[in-house]
Amino acid sequence: MGLIYLYYGTGGGKTTNALGLALRSVGHGHKVVIVQFMKGRKDIGEYKIAKRLSPEYEIHQFGGEGWVDLKNPSEDDRRRAREGLAFAGKALRTEPNLLILDEIGLAAHCGLINTHDVLELLRNIPERTDVVITGRWVPKELIERADFVNEIKDVKYPKEIPSVKGIQY
Repeated sequence: MGLIYLYYGTGGGKTTNALGLALRSVGHGHKVVIVQFMKGRKDIGEYKIAKRLSPEYEIHQFGGEGWVDLKNPSEDDRRRAREGLAFAGKALRTEPNLLILDEIGLAAHCGLINTHDVLELLRNIPERTDVVITGRWVPKELIERADFVNEIKDVKYPKEIPSVKGIQY
């Protein structure tokens, strides 16, 4: 079975870490599939680069344009997350070298998808596929299941956080 890498915590850089692994993998000619939960913006760098890195790199988004209200997610948010989970299952059957489940930890934490269903997905990882999970908050069951767990926390940041094209998005 492939390995599971988990990046979680309140600090910035979880998706960035995952994308670094994607870049390395594509550099070796490996197939990478990224499934973004709760994200739907098309102006972000990891989405815009897809055509240039194809066919080794593909990205699929299962979120709206805006951010999800974590305390009161809509039924559309739940539906999109379930569709993302189903898509991830189909993607696993193609046996990519790397499957990134961006924000799936947060989607499970806030109840958009069931943690048990995520664990079931992770039981079916092909031997040649490694999986990366990200999310600010992650159910403890996913932390226990992962092989590598990295907690990203803020140590220092400016009072006004910039939003720089190419860095934050």
